[in-house]
Amino acid sequence: MSVISIKNLWKVYNNEGTKTEALRGVSLDIKKGEFVAIMGPSGSGKSTLLQILGLLDDHTEGTYYFTEKDIGAYNQEEIAKLRNQKMGFVFQAFNLLPHETVLENVKLPLMYSNIPESEWNKKAEEAVISVGLEHRMNYKAVQLSGGEKQRVAIARALVNNPEVIFADEPTGNLDSKSGQAVIEIIQKLNRDMGHTIILITHETYTAQYAERIIRLLDGEIESDEKVTNRKMGKDGFIK
Repeated sequence: MSVISIKNLWKVYNNEGTKTEALRGVSLDIKKGEFVAIMGPSGSGKSTLLQILGLLDDHTEGTYYFTEKDIGAYNQEEIAKLRNQKMGFVFQAFNLLPHETVLENVKLPLMYSNIPESEWNKKAEEAVISVGLEHRMNYKAVQLSGGEKQRVAIARALVNNPEVIFADEPTGNLDSKSGQAVIEIIQKLNRDMGHTIILITHETYTAQYAERIIRLLDGEIESDEKVTNRKMGKDGFIK
């Protein structure tokens, strides 16, 4: 089953009469449980593609099916609900509330879900434990290292048990050791928990943890290949 299927997808920006084609007829399928890395130079369209797949932006032309349902059939309220319940996001800048605790940050997506409030703490705690940060549960985000902040962001992305986790340059602000730990956690979520992962990265080393690499150039797919010498992490935790 394809969790994501796009056909002939275009994204055209129109700025005071000047048109910029960010995506030009992109077609691809991502199966449930895949770990896909999307690469490309600056301006290639990779971030635009992630924004559209994550329902953070609209496409100009083409079709987008998520879990075999046409996104074009949803209204804005339904799209917001779908994004909250079926998708998780991990960004380069972490996007945490600095003066809230790890637990409170991870609970945030639950406030917009159908999950009863009585279950929020338990679900958030489980997510924090899954990224190896139970010893930081009540620390404020501002007290954490960069690697720990990104692990909190991963736990927050996990808390609603989404169909797909989108990771946009998740190691970009980290040193090499913390970055490796983070990408190994993301791989573990795919390998052991079955989450579909879509990773945006400019780092070849990071992309090698995926099982498939799609390369974009000038808004088009340049290549789409399986990873032959895939890197396999252990648990990805730094104690």
